[in-house]
Amino acid sequence: MMLDATRQQALSVSLATGAYGLSFGALSVAAGLDVWQTCALSLLVFSGGSQFAFVGVIGAGGGPWAAAATSTFLGLRNGFYGVGLAPVMRPITGWRRAWAAQVTIDESTAVALAQPADHREARRTGFWWTGVGVFLAWNAITLLGALLGSRIGDPADWGLDAAAAAAFLALVWPRLAHRRAQAVAAGAAVLALALTPVAPPGVPVLAAAAIAILAGWGHPRLEEVPE
Repeated sequence: MMLDATRQQALSVSLATGAYGLSFGALSVAAGLDVWQTCALSLLVFSGGSQFAFVGVIGAGGGPWAAAATSTFLGLRNGFYGVGLAPVMRPITGWRRAWAAQVTIDESTAVALAQPADHREARRTGFWWTGVGVFLAWNAITLLGALLGSRIGDPADWGLDAAAAAAFLALVWPRLAHRRAQAVAAGAAVLALALTPVAPPGVPVLAAAAIAILAGWGHPRLEEVPE
């Protein structure tokens, strides 16, 4: 019964998160990437916040190095998630270990650690079902968004020029329920706004990401995972 409930939760999260891939695909094409480059980002990077940051920097006129650095900083949080998940996933070796690393994201971590601490199988089920579910949905819907985005003309006519910020906010909003996260987010936002008039494109976002990482925003705590 518990495993069925866990799978149902994982599928719900997968579909809800995967839907943002439509916005990412369209925004990526609008920023100048082609369909295949957009799909490669989702397949290889597979981290919504990092991907939106990458195309946001490119779309604002930033260079590829600034975009890659910003994306990397935001992606470092997944390494912290791996530390928190290690006791749940052991023992794991070979290709399963590599696959687990690829699908260690916000959602798979949250669903896994939201299960009872004494029910290891439910935690592992939550991790795998959510990680793989989001991966499949995100990549499929990214492709759809990229194909649609290449055919709709000027993205500003459809409001897609603001979609990256809106989708990114929707992705991080559930993680701002605690005062520490709110304080870090506010500090990062103030720094980014202060740097925007004087810094090259991409640098404000990179600085904000650095603040979040240094403050340990991405470090998973059991009491901070939503039930």
